[in-house]
Amino acid sequence: MKNSPSRRQILALGAAAGWASIHPVMAQGVYPNKPIRMIIPLAAGSAVDVAARLLAQKMSATLGQSIVIENITGAAGLIGADRLTKAAPDGYTIGGFNDSILTMVPNINPNTPFNPLTDFTYITLAAAIEFSAAVSVGSRFKTIGELVAAAQAAPDTITYASGGIGSPQHIAGAMFSSHTGVKLKHVPYKGASQAAQGAAAAEADVTFQGIATVSALVKAGKLRLLGVPMKKRHPQFPDIPTFEESGVKGFEFETWFALTAPPGVPKDIIDRLHKAALQGLADTEIKERFDGLGLVPVGNTPEQFLAKTKDQHARYGKVIKEQNIKPE
Repeated sequence: MKNSPSRRQILALGAAAGWASIHPVMAQGVYPNKPIRMIIPLAAGSAVDVAARLLAQKMSATLGQSIVIENITGAAGLIGADRLTKAAPDGYTIGGFNDSILTMVPNINPNTPFNPLTDFTYITLAAAIEFSAAVSVGSRFKTIGELVAAAQAAPDTITYASGGIGSPQHIAGAMFSSHTGVKLKHVPYKGASQAAQGAAAAEADVTFQGIATVSALVKAGKLRLLGVPMKKRHPQFPDIPTFEESGVKGFEFETWFALTAPPGVPKDIIDRLHKAALQGLADTEIKERFDGLGLVPVGNTPEQFLAKTKDQHARYGKVIKEQNIKPE
């Protein structure tokens, strides 16, 4: 009897059990038990921003906590990305990035304040962003082949608009130049949307852009698609040929939207975020909305995501060096 609990201990245990049944999350420390912040190092309204907000809504429903979006722009995404690396590794701050931040800009800017391959915890590559080549409706170019022929005849005179140095549009143009052996002249703007508008106004001869960015201008009769650098034609524009069909063999280009976290986030928390993301990406509404944006849901494992990032980091690094792309 000596080891039997006292009446006071029994009452205390009973009270604790009752409190735990009322507040199971706080009692057991189950993640998440407060809102999560998602840093997007890109402007509001961009394809990645829109996609991230859609996915965040679905993930919030699964996790039982709201995900609050915070756009932190500047330095081609480096400011927001660096902020994420310095956040607490507790799963309450995550990132919604495009691949430029992880694979392009760090290859261009020697002052990048982080190592993209080691200073983040990878969650999943959420969606691929399908690309296109677009020109003003009044352009003399009717096909990708005509564009290449003109660039071969007059090197460094055909211009292409991008969202800035190190942007996906810039790297797409550089890779196209490298692949075809032509010299195009880069015209940087302050964002992808501005570059699309610039091409529509014939301020540049062509722009390599995500379909999500140019589709409204195409449908409004301000831009015309020359082709899509994909394996097959895009369902939104079935009459537009692929680059392969237009004579540019073996060239494909797409960018992507992904979820990351600070370094050191525990695996069980990453697993929870990963599961919520995959569940959201499988949602019928998400698939339909993404399709309208020119995005294809992916949802791979953290290991697969890291492997793809390493591969593209090396691939883009080679092109950036070949094309002698320097920071502003």
